[in-house]
Amino acid sequence: MKKIAILASDNMMPDASNQRDDSFERDEQMGKIVPAFATLGMTAELIRWREASARADEFDAMLPLLVWDYFEGNEQAFLSEMAKAEQKTKIFNPFSKLKWNANKSYLDELEHAGAPVIETITVDGVTPSGITKAFAELRTDTVVIKPQVGGGAWRQVLLKQGEPMPARSELPPQGAMIQAFLPSVKSEGEYSFLYFGGQFSHGLIKRPKDGDYRIQSLYGGTEESYTPTKDERAAARAVLDALDFTPLYARVDLIRGLDGQLKLIELEMIEPYLYLSHAEGEAGDNKGALKLGAALLKKLG
Repeated sequence: MKKIAILASDNMMPDASNQRDDSFERDEQMGKIVPAFATLGMTAELIRWREASARADEFDAMLPLLVWDYFEGNEQAFLSEMAKAEQKTKIFNPFSKLKWNANKSYLDELEHAGAPVIETITVDGVTPSGITKAFAELRTDTVVIKPQVGGGAWRQVLLKQGEPMPARSELPPQGAMIQAFLPSVKSEGEYSFLYFGGQFSHGLIKRPKDGDYRIQSLYGGTEESYTPTKDERAAARAVLDALDFTPLYARVDLIRGLDGQLKLIELEMIEPYLYLSHAEGEAGDNKGALKLGAALLKKLG
């Protein structure tokens, strides 16, 4: 039996006293991965990412799928732990790709490589003058300000022209990305297409609750299964084709631009929630989890 570790943040461990409010997503995901991997001759065990290097010898591979705190000031500790663990076992996605994907300035690289990316201004820090300039450059009266290293809408701000600057504690702590707010996130939603071993698995569309723009379940967002069209699949494929490797897992998050075309908003290759409930089948019969497991076995040889 191949032994696989699913790495998690402290607040995503079942015995944590400070479990995240969305920890039900852990149970949903593990409830499909564990039995599906067993069907394929693998065990899957949830362990703290902070113990990865100390326990790496116990496992054939480690997947940091639930490290939902690495961006909360823990980036360097997390990357250091992954680098040490990779000296002893396989890490998927590989450490060099995790490091690249941790900073969302990768959007610039993907755009230059031909991927359809939402227009983004990257700054070292958020300043009033920088925001004023961004309104003009992006030709918009509403912007979204995000940390370069972040996730789950952490320290993300929606700002309309003329509004006062948010408090420093609400803004990205260091490097940031500024993007025009696209109304389609409310009227249509954000698409997520899941790929395992480079092959499409399943798709969904995520929508915010009334009065919000954030699509995460923490903020009342909802989702439903979705089968992408040929053109929508092509947009996601263009993103993956811009990479120089085939990731074990990738979630391509897309949003409709003002030109009517889907644009990449994020390419999640570190800790994406895989939305396996939107793949066909329950528990060990879940086709998404089985595709992930089969792709992992192929990577392991």
